[in-house]
Amino acid sequence: MMGGYGSMMSWTWLFWALLIVGIVLLVILAVRFFSGGINRGGTGRGDGPGTGGSARGVSAARRILDERYAKGELSTEEYRDRLKVLGDDT
Repeated sequence: MMGGYGSMMSWTWLFWALLIVGIVLLVILAVRFFSGGINRGGTGRGDGPGTGGSARGVSAARRILDERYAKGELSTEEYRDRLKVLGDDT
């Protein structure tokens, strides 16, 4: 009778250990998901779907160029020249 109870105890602790590991993994995934840590197909730089970059077909280089132009770091001529180099001169 003692042998049956002992083997049942070994399965019980394994069940609880796996349950705790599963809960911890779910919490980690939930925190990463809600804090924006999961890329959902991006490169890790925030250019995945939902950020507006790749979803509209705009490359990371083009977005950086647009930001620099908007900040006034580039003149209009420099901006147009660099667009031509990127091939995004539409």
